[in-house]
Amino acid sequence: MDSHYSESELAMIELLEKHVNAELQGDLDTTMATMSDNPHLHNIPNMMGGNGYDGVRSFYKNHLVGKFFPPDVTMKRVSLTVGTTQIVDELVITFTHTTVIDWLLPEIAPTGKKVEVAVVVIAGVKDNKITHEHIYWDQASVLAQVGLLDPKNLPVCGSEGARKLLDPSVPNRTLKKRV
Repeated sequence: MDSHYSESELAMIELLEKHVNAELQGDLDTTMATMSDNPHLHNIPNMMGGNGYDGVRSFYKNHLVGKFFPPDVTMKRVSLTVGTTQIVDELVITFTHTTVIDWLLPEIAPTGKKVEVAVVVIAGVKDNKITHEHIYWDQASVLAQVGLLDPKNLPVCGSEGARKLLDPSVPNRTLKKRV
């Protein structure tokens, strides 16, 4: 870990990493042990999540922990910003849609399509516990990549947006002149 982080910032980073690793490993008890007594989780694009300890636990149990992603998932951190009360984690997540992913694509059967999406997680921290998670991603990009949205005449891209985040030399989209 970078040495420019303070001890309290390092503790927040370690807490978030413990939380995410527990989610990925299917460990509901450890996931919840990283949370405060009254947390909330809000997936902004599809309004899924939970409020309060029981609501978050129920969402995790039924839709996320151990069901996070297919086995080929990779997560590449783009940036990490640590404040005094929250962490902003910007990453690119890549996977093949081979299983139902309730938290991202609720009630959508696996399409077998490759998905690459930029995600931002904002995690609040107080007393070494996560108080909230606000998670943002471009749902139109995900829907286009799995074949549920035709981006042809829309200002929507597929995996190109995530690729540009990882490689700024990827060309920008240009607008066509309208007649």
